[in-house]
Amino acid sequence: MKKMFLVATLVAALAPMEGLAESAFEACIGDIRAKAVQEGVDADVADRVLGSVRHLDRVIELDQRQPEFSTPFVDYLGPRVTTQRIDQGRALLQTHRALLERVQAATGVPPAYLVAFWGMETNYGSYFGRTSVPSALATLACDPRRAEYFAEELIAALRIIEEGAIPFERMEGSWAGAMGHVQFMPSVFLRYAVDGDGDGKRDLWNSIPDAMMSAGNFLNALGWDPKYRWGREVVLPQGFDYSQAGRTARRPLNEWRRLGVTDVHGNPVADIDLEAALLLPAGHLGPAFLVYPNFNVIMGWNRSEFFALAVGHLADRISGAGRLYRPPPADAARLSRAQVVQLQSQLNDKGFNSGEADGILGPATRNAISQYQLANGMIADGFPEETLLARLGIAPKGHQ
Repeated sequence: MKKMFLVATLVAALAPMEGLAESAFEACIGDIRAKAVQEGVDADVADRVLGSVRHLDRVIELDQRQPEFSTPFVDYLGPRVTTQRIDQGRALLQTHRALLERVQAATGVPPAYLVAFWGMETNYGSYFGRTSVPSALATLACDPRRAEYFAEELIAALRIIEEGAIPFERMEGSWAGAMGHVQFMPSVFLRYAVDGDGDGKRDLWNSIPDAMMSAGNFLNALGWDPKYRWGREVVLPQGFDYSQAGRTARRPLNEWRRLGVTDVHGNPVADIDLEAALLLPAGHLGPAFLVYPNFNVIMGWNRSEFFALAVGHLADRISGAGRLYRPPPADAARLSRAQVVQLQSQLNDKGFNSGEADGILGPATRNAISQYQLANGMIADGFPEETLLARLGIAPKGHQ
């Protein structure tokens, strides 16, 4: 049955949505319907919802679209941690203080973090997305790239509708199926959404108590440790060995202290046995962060290091902290995907393994850059700065 389901799914996606392909899409939906009912979804709910879904070409376009240029940290952080978002976050922290403290008591997650996630995901509920979640998930479930994953998410969405959390006509969210104030995927909703206001429903669209309690519940399940923060900006000593940076190069905080790392006020970091990793999202000329285990919890929500750093910094600002001690340089190199592929290919050719040349500046590429820099007498921060790019004959955007 599973094999037949996947075959129909792949066939549906490979042809244009005309003629035979339209019937193939219907066949794919039929297979998903049969699988859902076999797994216990009410047949009437499956028929009502899946009988109404449409193939959304725009969703496929968005799923397949790759960013033309890699985003420097300065371009990522600036539009997300804004004066408006900080001020509104502080106001909401006061407005919902009793609720947020109740969530903290139940889950261990402090109020400022809950508000920061809320701000990052939907700008405090101002925009949830206007795409039909069932149709978006149906479209992606009948596309070969991640068919099985999205089919499971579509079945999860059917279960949410079946439990009465929201009518399917009003189940709107992002093009990829994330929903509500805190943008849960349907499978995350089923596992971690809770009734925070006592009305007997889990409503992440219309109930802020449900959304905040659900966010805390999810973070708690991911392993949030209430004894510690997410991390902090730090200052590195003169002559520091930048090759020690990277999320996998963890060492106890007291070892970073012995290496001369201080907070931004010049105080040595804490003399405790807490695992911490050093991140340099903008290279040695930008801010340095020591990140703690709760940072990995944030990344369990969203696998982007930039996202996790932005959540942590926004939470700090909402709590009253000031701007970054060392902001990221505004003139950071902006590389196209083709240029990142060129960089990766050259590193691989020179014996510095960056993995597959896929145009994504991930940990393997940054490690390869660091090793190249180390071997060539450069500051080994793993960052594709202009000197390195010039040596390899790559001109970033704005520097041609």
